[in-house]
Amino acid sequence: MLMIKRLPEKVHCDFPGPSAGIKLSHPFRQCSNLPPQMRVEIKKLSGPRSRPFLTQLLVAWIIILSAIALACHFQAWWMTVLAILIVASRQNVLGLLVHDQAHKLGLRGEMGDKFTNLFAAYPILVLTVENYAKVHLAHHKYYFTDKDPDHLRKSGNEWQVPKSKIELFRLFARDLSGLSTYKLIRGKTTSLNSEEFGRTTPKLMRPIFFLTIISVLTFFHLWPIFLLYWLLPGLTIFQLIVRWGALTEHIYNTPGMKVEENSPLIIPTWINRLLLPNLNFSYHPYHHWHPYVSFSNLPKVHSLYLKCGLVDEERLFRGYRAFLKFILLKDHSTNNIPGIVSL
Repeated sequence: MLMIKRLPEKVHCDFPGPSAGIKLSHPFRQCSNLPPQMRVEIKKLSGPRSRPFLTQLLVAWIIILSAIALACHFQAWWMTVLAILIVASRQNVLGLLVHDQAHKLGLRGEMGDKFTNLFAAYPILVLTVENYAKVHLAHHKYYFTDKDPDHLRKSGNEWQVPKSKIELFRLFARDLSGLSTYKLIRGKTTSLNSEEFGRTTPKLMRPIFFLTIISVLTFFHLWPIFLLYWLLPGLTIFQLIVRWGALTEHIYNTPGMKVEENSPLIIPTWINRLLLPNLNFSYHPYHHWHPYVSFSNLPKVHSLYLKCGLVDEERLFRGYRAFLKFILLKDHSTNNIPGIVSL
């Protein structure tokens, strides 16, 4: 699926040979086939990056609160719709920050988990760092096997591609209706590998958070604003965004495949970044190969792969529109389709 190509002779990197390609046997360790200097550079990019993490968190909340305040001020239907769209897109950013913290790439230690829960996970209502980590870290370690909860829950016709336009429309319509919310809640909790990736926070922390929010909403008579500008986008638009993010993450119903075989590499356009910021989530193959690299450094990892001639730029996806065309195609038998290349 990925556009990794064989190493050309003109590139001076320490690969065993031009026929070796890239072989990453496990996403939790560095590939021995990568050039030594490249491994050194990637190691420098690894580890928690609190500044970009906190910046994205702060900006997300500023945008959320500003959109809601403007909508309440203008009292216009178009501003209400715009605010709902904006809030949902930033709810997605909060979820992606939880994803980074699950890898301990945002803030260090147990206090980092607590802080992320309070300001990113709990506000989404159904999410916690510790529960998400159980699911997501198992997905990394047991990639597309019968122990991978992501692979198990995202299987069947619902996740099959390519799709017709009407099939995709029906899927998105169900997300917009709020009918996908229960599946999302179930999907973010799992009994698989629960002890292996266990992390804890004080048991009373979440109930106290919700009691505090309920008290504030009640005392200041903010329930109508909460229901319209937070719960409604969370149950509808946010669900559609989560669906789209999952579709761009992997090609599902592909048991046993490796990262490069079922993970597209999508380079967002400026309009993608503006309207649907995804914290570089579409650089997803690099995230699996280098799970200790923060979202803020994934484009730099991509640049290193480009520098060593490991990426065929003609075969990556330039923006979401290109990938949308891909999942709507009826014939994927040709390797001329962007994102598909013989290794």
